[in-house]
This record gives sequence, C-alpha cells and structure tokens, in this order.
Amino acid sequence: MKRGVDYIGVGVGAIIVAEDGRLFLARRGPLAKNERGLWEFPGGSVEFGERLKDALQREIAEEYGIQIEVGELLDVVDHLLPEEGQHWVSPTFICRVTEGEPVICEPGKCDAIGWFRIEEIPENLSVVSRSNLAHYLERKNS
Repeated sequence: MKRGVDYIGVGVGAIIVAEDGRLFLARRGPLAKNERGLWEFPGGSVEFGERLKDALQREIAEEYGIQIEVGELLDVVDHLLPEEGQHWVSPTFICRVTEGEPVICEPGKCDAIGWFRIEEIPENLSVVSRSNLAHYLERKNS
C-alpha cells in the first residue's frame, strides 16, 4: 500500500527563510511522487512513529544536506491531487538554516534549487506551496 494513494499520506513542509528574507524553493524532478516540474517549499513524508519536526529535519538533511531549526507552524493544507489520484495532509513550518549551504542530494526528486525574494518567486508552484505562500504573506503583512 502506498502513502497518499491507498490511504491519506502526511507530508511535512518547510518555508526556510534566510536572514535577508529570501525564501528557499526546490523544483520537483522527474522522480518526484507528484507535481513534477513545479517549484515548492521543500519537505517530505512523515514515517510511522516519527514526529513532524523530526521528519522535516530528516527530509531536509537527506535532500539538501543542511540542518534546519523548525519554528512555528504556519498552516495545515489539504493537498488534494485528484488528477494524480493522491491525497495528502501537509503541515508546513517556518524554518531557518542552522548549518550548511543547500545542495541537491537527490537529483531525481529535485532538479533545481534557489533562494527567492517574494517578488521573484516562480508562478508555477505546487498546490500546497501556493497555499503556504498565501498564508505566509498574510502573516507577514498583518
């Protein structure tokens, strides 16, 4: 049985904010589980028995070779992908890098990364990242 397909999956995400306010994004590669070619706030699946923050730190270290501090919960999004037959629930946290510079460690899952100012964020964002960005901007502007 496959997470997100045969039963609802839990995927955790990170809005990683640099000291200058830029946000870290990754473009989903050809081996990604869904939404290939779209930019996203990175994250991954939560394993059975794993805490959300631990899963997020593990995924970011595995995929980008950096350590992060997981901060405040930004939102929880229903990540529904009917055209791909997938259903995920995705909590996203505001984070910061505590060690390292991001690199692509799993090139099949990710084919580009970058730091973006708000006005430079690509338009082709994943479903959950569009929602995350809207919530992040609401919080930042309030």
